Amino acid sequence: MRLKNSFYAKKSLFKKYMNVSIMIVFFSFLVLGIILTLTITNYWSNEKRSVLDNRAGNIAEFIRRNVALNQSFNSKADSVSIDHPDTINEFLKLYVDDVGVDIVVTNTNAKSILVVSSGDIRTNMIVAPDVVQRTMSESTYFSKGSLGGLYESERYIAARPIYYNSGSNIMGVVIVTSDASDISDFTDMVLRIFILSAIAALAISFLAIGVFSYNLVRPLKQMAQAAKQFGKGDFSVRVSESSNDEIGELGVAFNNMAESLSSSENIRKSFVANVSHELKTPMTTIAGFIDGILDGTIPAEKQNYYLHIVSEEIKRLSRLVRSMLDLSRIDSGELKLNYQTFDLLSTLVTIIITFEQEIDKKNIEIRGLDLITPKMVYGDKDLIHQIVYNLIENAVKFTNEGGYIEFNITESLERFDFMIRNSGMGIQKSEIPLVFDRFYKTDKSRSKDKKGLGLGLYLVRSIIRLHGGEITADSVYGEYCEFDFYLPKRQINKKQDKKGDKNT
Repeated sequence: MRLKNSFYAKKSLFKKYMNVSIMIVFFSFLVLGIILTLTITNYWSNEKRSVLDNRAGNIAEFIRRNVALNQSFNSKADSVSIDHPDTINEFLKLYVDDVGVDIVVTNTNAKSILVVSSGDIRTNMIVAPDVVQRTMSESTYFSKGSLGGLYESERYIAARPIYYNSGSNIMGVVIVTSDASDISDFTDMVLRIFILSAIAALAISFLAIGVFSYNLVRPLKQMAQAAKQFGKGDFSVRVSESSNDEIGELGVAFNNMAESLSSSENIRKSFVANVSHELKTPMTTIAGFIDGILDGTIPAEKQNYYLHIVSEEIKRLSRLVRSMLDLSRIDSGELKLNYQTFDLLSTLVTIIITFEQEIDKKNIEIRGLDLITPKMVYGDKDLIHQIVYNLIENAVKFTNEGGYIEFNITESLERFDFMIRNSGMGIQKSEIPLVFDRFYKTDKSRSKDKKGLGLGLYLVRSIIRLHGGEITADSVYGEYCEFDFYLPKRQINKKQDKKGDKNT
């Protein structure tokens, strides 16, 4: 049920990624549209301001030069005296006809003196006093509005004061207006083009995002399906590793995990088969011989012989159980080292004597033992005894008839180095990296390694690493096999010396 929910959660990842991508693209276009609209409006407004302000200034200057210097622009005047009025009218009409603007000329009290427009011409009316006052005080004016209700729709408004010839006193104001609907029409046209372009771009983007999202999520779906198969015990499923991105790396890691799980499953099956065989064989032997002694099938004079065999099988079971317990303790981190000082050479000799019968039976020559001097090692004596025992047992087992086993122990400033080499078929190069893996056995036929589970060398390496050392293997197939390991000396001694000082 959990796997099923996980699968659908992975499946919804496509929708989540698609929705987020669509929202990002949509809001990006929305922000772009807003910025475009504001930019166009601002640009158009600045352009209108420049044009209308320039026109207002030209008209103000032209009127200043053609208006009679009398009281015509006084606040109490009802009429105006203008030199060459036809010339002024023609001049103003040029702006109205060519530029499409309306022109209003007022006195200082905002009373209109002259209005030139494409519509009706009205005079002697009050025109936006606030516009006139601001123009007179600020020398320029620009805004957007209806000019105090003079127009029904909004217009751009620019104004300039009209100065007397002295250049300091103001006689009136020129107001130039232009229809503001042009910018709305232009903006609407640009927005329509932008929206149509955005819709096309969004459609293409959504399609591309959909394809990309599907291709991105598809490997994850494959992994979910493969994980579901793993849950059923099928470790043969693999996922695609075609991409070179993080998904591809995840696919490679997933396939490596699948290989590891498959290998672990094969090892587990092999281990179960081996343990079953190893437990069944000695227990059958023990049960058979004990029953033979009890029911009298085995005569009295042969009982000691068969009891000795039973004892050996019991010891074999004991070693098997101990190896399994040590393996469990090492994996769980519960195995603690009991450090003490002991002679490694003495341990080596004691173990060799244990295998004396097997050595004599195969006529094996022991080399290098007479050249080794006592080496006082600081470590867990029982565990190091197990290391040496497993290595010698392995050497005796695979040494050829009439072959040799060679030993060497050297001491340096930093560590002790131990070497054991035996003649025989050795190990193939392809198998050397695997010999320290748990449950691995080089002799698949079990013709020689009938009593092994493939735990010995794994335990040897684990115990050596607990001491801070390392072990390596070397072999020339058909000639010899060699194992070398070292144990640090000063590091462990200093650590234990400090502990001893604290305890003291």
